[in-house]
Amino acid sequence: MTASLRDHFPIFAALAPPFHYLDNAATGQICRPAAEALWHFETRSRANVKRGVYRLADEATSAFQNARRQVAAYIGAADPDEVIFTSGCTLAINTAAHALSPRLRPSDEILISELEHHSNIVPWQMAAERTGARVRAIPVTEEGRLAHDRLGEVVTERTRIIAVGHASNVTGAVADTGALRDAADSVGALLLLDGAQRAPHGPLDVGTLGCDLYAFSAHKMFGPTGAGALWVRKDLLAELPPFLGGGEMIRRVEIERSTYAPPPHRFEAGTPPIGPVIGMGAAAEWLATLDWQALGREEIRLTERLLGGLGGMAKVRVLGPLGTQARLGVVSFAVDGVHPHDVCQMLDGFGVCLRGGHHCAQPLMDRFDLVATARASIALYNDDADIDALLAGLDATIRRLA
Repeated sequence: MTASLRDHFPIFAALAPPFHYLDNAATGQICRPAAEALWHFETRSRANVKRGVYRLADEATSAFQNARRQVAAYIGAADPDEVIFTSGCTLAINTAAHALSPRLRPSDEILISELEHHSNIVPWQMAAERTGARVRAIPVTEEGRLAHDRLGEVVTERTRIIAVGHASNVTGAVADTGALRDAADSVGALLLLDGAQRAPHGPLDVGTLGCDLYAFSAHKMFGPTGAGALWVRKDLLAELPPFLGGGEMIRRVEIERSTYAPPPHRFEAGTPPIGPVIGMGAAAEWLATLDWQALGREEIRLTERLLGGLGGMAKVRVLGPLGTQARLGVVSFAVDGVHPHDVCQMLDGFGVCLRGGHHCAQPLMDRFDLVATARASIALYNDDADIDALLAGLDATIRRLA
């Protein structure tokens, strides 16, 4: 299956081997349907959207709105108009934080976790600074998972928003969304899930997840860079004020006041990332056609192979679950006495692409008394050769540097 899937990703034919791309948690490679949709728009139907009345503009608007339907279908949204397009997951979370800020009062609490990416920490800190609210964190277990058994301690009658990652970009751990939903319901809080890491791993059902808001990016789900989306439950979305002001998000503008368009347009000020959004829709539609049960089993198998190989190496410490239950193929590790950047540079000589650093998760690094780790992340086009190249290259790196 992997070999045939690789045919859908132009980069594998374009680059000479060895090429073992294992940096998917940062950015996935673009699939051919997304690349072709982006190219078609930019070369055959490029025009601005929503307001034009000539044929080319109509075509662009139709493609843009079709992307909204494609993305909505991928995440199980009941109505495409619940999907707001942004430039990425970071802007999606910032949009949520700004739109929800008027609901916050001094002494209210925003609950995140020690696992979060900075994009799901800093926007809430800024919201707290604007409103006088307080940011608190769900602890993380020694295994690198959310401490769901501690929710009763950290969720209080002052909790207004719970914002956590659906899956960790460092440990790969997948959150228990049912437990989070129950905790939010117990105090009437809203639940936002940062789905940047989970979205590339198959279609979702936001209704079943029970969240109120869901944020994700195109470039991690094999679409173009520069696009993302925020899904908001329809009744909540209707109540929220816009974040950005400008063209296309208004009904009428006067010198002293403006009235706003209905959602989702209220949240899409100015010219949107049209081409990337169209590519995102094409990626979502293509991903929905795949056999995710088989792909999930293959990811688990490759993750077990990687964890087993790392576990047999002296001086290697894996950060995160050592098993495959409720986790993605995101595996971070540290080598005693060797900086992760050196590990990654050495592995590049073997054609292996890894990420080295704190992965925009410095509170988590602090929690485990680390400055940085190397990270391998598995996608649907990875295979045994990729894992074997990583393990062989790492063994050689340890023998040379450690």
